[in-house]
Amino acid sequence: MAVLLRVCHCNRKTGCKMELPGIAVAVWMFVCFCASVAGYPNGKVREACTSMVPCHGGSPQLSPEHTITVNGTEFKPGDNIEVHLSGPDFEGFFIQARDAEHLDSPAVGSFVLADRRRSQLLTCGRTKNSAVSHTSKAKKKDIKVYWIAPGDAPKHVQFLATVVKKYRIFWVKIPGPIVSQPDVLSPTPPLHATSEAMSTSHPVSYISKPFSASSCGITKFCIRNPTNCDPGSASCFFLSFQQEESSVFIEMSGPSEGYLAFAFSHDQWMGGDDAYLCVNEDHCVHVSTARLKERSHPLLDSENALEDVSWRLADGVLQCSFRRSIHLPSYTGRFNLDSSYYIFLADGEASEGGLIYKHSRQPLVTNGLYNVTGPPQDIGGSRAPRLIKAHGALMFVAWITTVSIGVIVARFFKPVWSHSFLLGKELWFQVHRMLMLTTVMLTSISFVLPFVYRGGWSHQAGFHPYLGCAVMALTIFQPLMAGFRPSRHAPRRQLFNWFHWSTGTTARILAVVTMFLGMDLPALDLPDPWDTYAMIGFVAWHVGTDVLLEIHSYCLIRKVLFRFDAVKT
Repeated sequence: MAVLLRVCHCNRKTGCKMELPGIAVAVWMFVCFCASVAGYPNGKVREACTSMVPCHGGSPQLSPEHTITVNGTEFKPGDNIEVHLSGPDFEGFFIQARDAEHLDSPAVGSFVLADRRRSQLLTCGRTKNSAVSHTSKAKKKDIKVYWIAPGDAPKHVQFLATVVKKYRIFWVKIPGPIVSQPDVLSPTPPLHATSEAMSTSHPVSYISKPFSASSCGITKFCIRNPTNCDPGSASCFFLSFQQEESSVFIEMSGPSEGYLAFAFSHDQWMGGDDAYLCVNEDHCVHVSTARLKERSHPLLDSENALEDVSWRLADGVLQCSFRRSIHLPSYTGRFNLDSSYYIFLADGEASEGGLIYKHSRQPLVTNGLYNVTGPPQDIGGSRAPRLIKAHGALMFVAWITTVSIGVIVARFFKPVWSHSFLLGKELWFQVHRMLMLTTVMLTSISFVLPFVYRGGWSHQAGFHPYLGCAVMALTIFQPLMAGFRPSRHAPRRQLFNWFHWSTGTTARILAVVTMFLGMDLPALDLPDPWDTYAMIGFVAWHVGTDVLLEIHSYCLIRKVLFRFDAVKT
């Protein structure tokens, strides 16, 4: 439409920070202001092809002042029909032809222009020249175009128009005449102005302020992350459900300039879920429903199931709200809201064309099944499953704590504790063996947990699971090899010592690399980059301890050799 707003925020990335003196500053500010309110005077508004709703942040008018007329009521494929839009002065317009019995279907046929100065052709979907819009915001009273009937035209076609009088005054999907193919009965029931056509426009309004959590657990079912956070905060993910007779009013907000989405699921895995997305497309938020099929891209649906759609995008926080009926026909793919489901809440980036990308971190998932129309609750969720947390924690204890201490004991305490015994064995050997067996036990338990959680192999974790399997194999091989070690003075003892050391060292190096790769996986949801810094700190502590003990051992040996040489001389 003529004034579809594209907010530039005065060049958001640079913030208008150029140091221009005097009048130049005023000129620069004026240019930024004009750029932020000029809108879309050129009429290139392809993002409105589906909804025909201008992203003006307000609600459309209900009583049309403009009319659409045609020069005939019948057509055959290939015929031209003159379409005339007229009424009081208006700045922008958008005209399409659609299947009269399915007004939410894609545009039908193509147009030819009568006046190229005031109108232009647009391509909606896969149909070339399937819509007409304005070329400038100049005032106009009428527009004439010609519609060409396609070879696969439906039986009945209706013309729809969106008209913008001023920025805040516009009408969406004004219904025009219905034209039919010969010898075809009129559609039943007939579509009258302001009835069916207006009901499919789904007026979009603008949310004036952040959501409130004051009614959470009282009249609203709320999910917040972090727990008990304020939805007005720039770091709070918020989702609420409030039952109102036979419908549920839903609010969703979070720190995202791409998209927010939530889904109802029968389990804690993506696939076969009922999803709802709020997507920022060039500073205009589109709300849609979708079907999640395994881990593939969401299959977007029409917005027929949603009413009272509103949105707000400010200070990096995306908000949207809408209403939907508790019960919907099964063919819509929507779940009934009076049953219990796991609830997912995700965010991510979106392209300028509204294409959403895979979420960069694990979605928030409720810990159990919940009925959003049941007793109001105020709950949280987890972005890291408990089994995956336990997997990471056990591996960390095993390969940063127990194995490190066990190696230090065997390497540096053997001479010190060689004359101390525990249960018939040297003390250093018993402590070393206990720590290494603890490492084997912790690693084995930790190794099983991801398979229990995933129900099989994970193809989304890169090299991490492959290296983990190698570490597990070496962990099992090391004690088995130790069980067959030769006696201390046997000829092959030196060969065993070399294999024992190299296998253990290889396992430790691979374990550290595997942990570094695992820390970046979304399922663990560790605070980046502090998780990496902490891991580097632990590795540095262990290496530093080894170096200091090596230096200390070397100094002791040198001291003993010095005393021995002194005694000899």
